[in-house]
Amino acid sequence: MTGRQRFLEACQCRPVDRPPVWLMRQAGRALPEYRALKERYSFLELVQTPDLATEATLQPIRRFGFDAAILFCDILVVAEGMGQRYEYRDRGGIQMEFLLKSAREVDRLQVGAVTDRLQYVARALAQVKAALGGRAALIGFAGSPWTLANFMLEGGGVRDYTRAKALFYAEPRLFARLFEKLTEAVSAFLQMQIAAGAEVVQIFDSLGGVLSASEFAAASACWMKRIIRSLPRRVPVIVFSRGTHGNWDELAATGARVLGVDGNVRLADVAARLPARMAVQGNLDPFLLTTTPALVAAETGRILRALRGRPGHIFNLGHGVPPAAKLENIESLVGTVRSWGGAC
Repeated sequence: MTGRQRFLEACQCRPVDRPPVWLMRQAGRALPEYRALKERYSFLELVQTPDLATEATLQPIRRFGFDAAILFCDILVVAEGMGQRYEYRDRGGIQMEFLLKSAREVDRLQVGAVTDRLQYVARALAQVKAALGGRAALIGFAGSPWTLANFMLEGGGVRDYTRAKALFYAEPRLFARLFEKLTEAVSAFLQMQIAAGAEVVQIFDSLGGVLSASEFAAASACWMKRIIRSLPRRVPVIVFSRGTHGNWDELAATGARVLGVDGNVRLADVAARLPARMAVQGNLDPFLLTTTPALVAAETGRILRALRGRPGHIFNLGHGVPPAAKLENIESLVGTVRSWGGAC
């Protein structure tokens, strides 16, 4: 069974010989070859240049042979495609070109332009698909409407995300208008990625945990559900909602085939609450990749033992790869999963 077959079978919640393994976005940034690229090109140049995005995507596959590759991209390309450009400042992180402060700015967002403006993503996907040659599955992705809206309303990353919540409560009609646009844009973007060769897509609801359990269904889950319904049923969808620990039922009801779980809960407990048809992905604490190979192997083994016998476990981190991750620790993780036979 190839890595690609193993990954796709696991997404369908079917038994496989061992859990497939891949690492969440940014797996490449711990690699010296990626750092060499970053010395020559900015992050946005890597994202927007198909040849460079292809190289950055393939680097972790060449080194570790993961069962799936996720396109090197950024969730904020959807905002860019709608007309709200962004940049990464040397200090201070993300900066959006303008803020969504009123209905006028929301009305400026152009849903119909997204796929035309983001054709560089489609070209990169096609190149990666050809280079993989069927050895690994190809994953496309997008940010959730809730997560995108927070960045677009705040103007970038902030300590406390409050403006989207304020809009949700104080101006529900404008909130709905914005989220209708974001939902349509994300749907079109994912459909474009599937047409370009993505075999699985993931929705990153990275700021889902900002919401309380009572807010989550109306502010995030229902919009992801609409996106998933718009996609071909043959394509598995992974939903990863970071910090959302009181809404497993709502996440299952989105229609996602796979639920990504962060590192702050017991994966086996979450899996036991989900429908048998739903696979789980996770959930090693990313910080462990900065420690020692022995610790990584021990904790990886604990998660594997806890999920023993459950079809549909995709081994992954509980979030992205930290920049200080050590290569020997990633090798330990991959080696432990690959040698898994139920006794590690």
